[in-house]
Amino acid sequence: MGEDRYLAHVAEDGREQSLLEHLEGTAQLCAQFAAWFGAGEQGRLAGMAHDLGKYSQAFQKRVRGSAIRVDHATAGAFECARAGQPLAAFAVAGHHGGLPDGSAAGKQAGSSFDERLKKKLEDYSGWTQEVTLPWQAPVPEYLDKTGREYVFFTRMLYSCLVDADYLDTEAFMKGEPRQRGEQATMAQLWERLQGHIAHWFPPEGELNRQRCAVLERCMERGEGERPGLFTLTVPTGGGKTVASLAFALAHAKANGLRRVIYVVPYTSIIEQTAQVFRSILGEDQVLEHHSNVLFDMELDQESNPGTLRMAQATENWDMPVVVTTAVQFFESLYASRSAQCRKLHNIAGSVVVFDEAQMLPLYALRPCVHAIAQLVKHYGVSGVLCTATQPALRPLFEEFLPGVQARELCPDEVLRSPVFRRVTFRSGVTYTWAELADVLNGVHQGLCIVNTRRSAQTLYQTLRGEGAFHLSTLMCPSHRRAQLEEIRRRLDEGLPCRVVSTSLIEAGVDVDFPGVWREEWGLDSILQAAGRCNREGKRPAEESVVTVFRGESKIAQGMELYRDVCVQILREMSDFASQDGIRRYFTQVMECLGAENLDKDGILKMVDHDMMPFRRVDGQFHMIDENQQCTIYIPRGAGEALVNRLRSGERSRGLFRRLGAYGVSVRQKWAGEMEKRGDVECLEDGVRVLTNLRCYDEEVGLRLEDAWEALLF
Repeated sequence: MGEDRYLAHVAEDGREQSLLEHLEGTAQLCAQFAAWFGAGEQGRLAGMAHDLGKYSQAFQKRVRGSAIRVDHATAGAFECARAGQPLAAFAVAGHHGGLPDGSAAGKQAGSSFDERLKKKLEDYSGWTQEVTLPWQAPVPEYLDKTGREYVFFTRMLYSCLVDADYLDTEAFMKGEPRQRGEQATMAQLWERLQGHIAHWFPPEGELNRQRCAVLERCMERGEGERPGLFTLTVPTGGGKTVASLAFALAHAKANGLRRVIYVVPYTSIIEQTAQVFRSILGEDQVLEHHSNVLFDMELDQESNPGTLRMAQATENWDMPVVVTTAVQFFESLYASRSAQCRKLHNIAGSVVVFDEAQMLPLYALRPCVHAIAQLVKHYGVSGVLCTATQPALRPLFEEFLPGVQARELCPDEVLRSPVFRRVTFRSGVTYTWAELADVLNGVHQGLCIVNTRRSAQTLYQTLRGEGAFHLSTLMCPSHRRAQLEEIRRRLDEGLPCRVVSTSLIEAGVDVDFPGVWREEWGLDSILQAAGRCNREGKRPAEESVVTVFRGESKIAQGMELYRDVCVQILREMSDFASQDGIRRYFTQVMECLGAENLDKDGILKMVDHDMMPFRRVDGQFHMIDENQQCTIYIPRGAGEALVNRLRSGERSRGLFRRLGAYGVSVRQKWAGEMEKRGDVECLEDGVRVLTNLRCYDEEVGLRLEDAWEALLF
């Protein structure tokens, strides 16, 4: 082709994509994506403007082989800003390097949007000869002029542009569009669900009758309700996983929504949930997206096209059903980088189920609820808060989503059904670890949940005889999974089984013990622990005792509030397990914390007072306090070969995903102490691996006693 032709890309086989073809292809996709939230013309504008800088001679030399670096994003941003289209301008400015902050705020010159627009650019005026931009593209009327709504909208528009740009480029380079595979419709998935549950009817036994009542109500409400905000408050053991999926599919089918996104608090729960959905809907219809799932793009492309499709879907969530973590979901909604934001536009027009909603961290609760409210208010999302212990979020939703009432999906009679009162509570008890060990050693099967990992190890070491188990996050995930499989087997076969665990067993882990001991903590934790006792209702409630005790765990500073409010309610309310008791607990805790502590990082204040602070928010918003934690990789089993690859210098996302099954997260100070003692090696880039294998016990996991003692004294 001639040198006078403006090019966007040149493929390895010599094929050329003209710049105009790329702009038009990207604009078409971007408009299609943004149409889901009423911003199709804004999407078209961003798509047509994003690569105007490629009309410079410098870039045309680069695309034809020059090594010169060219900023090609600022030109389109400048043109959009000059035409009075600031939101598209931000999206265009960040489509490769990430959304910039509006103003410098002390950062390096050139990094902010304001500074970018002052840059001296190469002449790119050639665009005026062949590109017509839709300058009159309207901003959606629903934007109410507040900084919060503009920031949220811009991030969603940016997501459309990033995904459209990647997809159009990828299609040209490979010579064909991305293959989406045989994606089922919501109606087809609904039929698969119907086939799965058909044998449940008519139900046998009172517990199954109530589970089926929940399921039927969810299906009816799914078909009959318009999109909005919902709660699904199902007592533990009430079948909420399948019931919530049934609502989501029926609701999506009835309202023309395009996918179901299931947001789960922990990876320890997500794997079980995703497997349930795959068994119902098909392996190829469910994307499981979290840090412990590996998709190797290069290897899978050669060996497994289906897995390649899953790998590609992690980039933009283009799948009928997505199961992900709360960390992945909310941190993406407050991100500024293209890799994290690319998938966001595919949340629009979806049913989003927040499983175990009570586990949203209180210190980030206001930003999380604000994000849910935005999705429901403007982006065609139906949000479902799903839990046995519904947090008292009504005041926050009244603030962020005024005039919208959350609709409860579970029948009132189910919530009051005595069949879900399967345990008897006993409280006001104090034990030393030695006294509690005597109690546990005297039972055939029992579960004890304590507040700290150190307490779990200490108590476990006092147990005697066959069938004693320990569970905590000091065990790597592959180790915990194996332990849980053995625990379930022993429970099913009636063998001795006494388990000491941290709270990781409380949510989403299906086990059924005849008795449970729970150290005093928050009321939601106590009621979740009770869900592991007589779960299937096979024993009388009076013989299935949940003992709430005060133990020897030392509570971290600032955390006493949860325990103290809970103890007060246990003393004052005879029916503290009721919805009134749960509501009172959460209300008191949130009132004691105050609004400022429900947004401890000041995210919403930052958005309100700074000019489009995308990068500052991204750097500040974390669902987990990463600054205090680090991961130690354990060369255990298959993890040994993976750790050796680390030592050899290999670094890839795929390798770290595999290593996730062999990683233990600990406090930085503990890891530092183990490093001083020579038990842990810190590689050149800060990655830590365990070198002293005696510090990892096959019963309790990573042993930190020496580090604890050194820090204590």
